[in-house]
Amino acid sequence: MVTISFPGIGIDNFMVNKVAFSIGNLEVRWYGIIITLGIILAVAYCAYRAKQEQISVDDLLDMAIFTIIFAIIGARLYYVLTSLSEYDSFYEVIAIWEGGLAIYGGIIAGAITIYVVCRIKKISFAKAFDMVAPAVMIGQILGRWGNFFNGEAYGREIAENSIFYFIRMGLIPNIESASKMHYFHPTFLYESLWNLVGFIIINALYKKKKFDGQICLMYISWYGFGRMLIEGLRTDSLYVGAFRISQVIGFLCFVVGSVLLIYNLVKARRTTLTSFDYAPVYPNFSHTAPKVSSDETVSPISDGDGENTQSKSDGGETDGDEKEEETNEEAFKRYRIIRSSDDKNEEIDEKLKNLFGTEEEDNDGNNDGDNN
Repeated sequence: MVTISFPGIGIDNFMVNKVAFSIGNLEVRWYGIIITLGIILAVAYCAYRAKQEQISVDDLLDMAIFTIIFAIIGARLYYVLTSLSEYDSFYEVIAIWEGGLAIYGGIIAGAITIYVVCRIKKISFAKAFDMVAPAVMIGQILGRWGNFFNGEAYGREIAENSIFYFIRMGLIPNIESASKMHYFHPTFLYESLWNLVGFIIINALYKKKKFDGQICLMYISWYGFGRMLIEGLRTDSLYVGAFRISQVIGFLCFVVGSVLLIYNLVKARRTTLTSFDYAPVYPNFSHTAPKVSSDETVSPISDGDGENTQSKSDGGETDGDEKEEETNEEAFKRYRIIRSSDDKNEEIDEKLKNLFGTEEEDNDGNNDGDNN
C-alpha cells in the first residue's frame, strides 16, 4: 500500500493499492492494467490514421503484433541492462508487473520492428512512423499513471518557495523515509501532461503536414525536450557514469529531431514555391490546350497569311488523334491568354519575357509590319 496526498490542491492522504485484484495466487496490478489499456488505445488510434496513410488494416495488425512484443522486450531489456546490480534472479528480470520499463528501450525496439515490417511489406516507413508516433504518446500519457499506482517515478523533494509547491505530492513510503510524509515533484504527472499537450498539438497539425515523417519528427522533438527537463528532477534516474541516460537521450532527440524537422520543412516550402512560380507558364507546353478559368478567354494567333495556326498540321489537314510535340516558340505562338485583370496580365507577360527573351516583342513587330 502507498499513501499519497496533494495538499496544495485540497487532496488529503489516501491509500493506493498496487494490486487491482487477485485470481488465486495471481496478482493483477494496476500498472499492468494501465499499460494494457494504453496499448489497446494506441492500436485503435493507428487504425484511425491508417486510412489516411494508405496502410491496410491487415498490414497494421501484423505491424502491431510484432511491434508490441518487441517494444515490451526492448523496454524491459533497456531498464535491466542499465541497473543490473538490482537483480538477483531471472524471475526478477522478467517481472515487468513490478515496474521497470524504460520508454526509450521500447521506442528503439519498436522503431526497428516497424522498419523491418515496412521493408518486408513494401510500406512507406515514414508514413508508418507518422501514424505510430501519436499512438506512442497515448501509451506514455496513460503509462505514467501506472507509476503513480506503484508510488514511483517521482522527483526530488520540493522546496516551500518553489512555484511548483502548490502541486507537491506527499508520499509514504518514500526515498527519505518509510513512515514519514515528505513532499516531492510529481514528475509522473508533469510528463503525462506534457505528452497530452503535445498529442493535442500534433493531431491539430496532422492533416497539414508537409512531408512524410514530419509527425514523427515533431513527436521526437517535443518529447525529447520535455523529458530532458523533467528527468533533471527525478530521483530514480538511470545513470551511466555521471550522466542521466534519459536526459542525454532527450537532449539528442530534441536537437536532431528539430534540425531534421526544420530542414525538411524548408525543403518542402521551396518545392511548393518553385511549383507555384512556374504553374501559369508550363500549361502552354502541353500537347493540349490549357485550361481557362471563367474570367479568361483563349484567342488563337493567326500567322502572316491570316490562317489559324491552331488548325494546321504537317499535311495541311487537321489530325484530331495525334498532336505533334511543340517547341517553346511554337507553344508561345499557339495561344495567348487574355485575362480580365491587368495585374495578372502583366505578371504573365513578365514570366513569358523571362522565359522567351524578346521573342514576343519581335513577333508583334513582324505582325505589325505585315499588316502595314
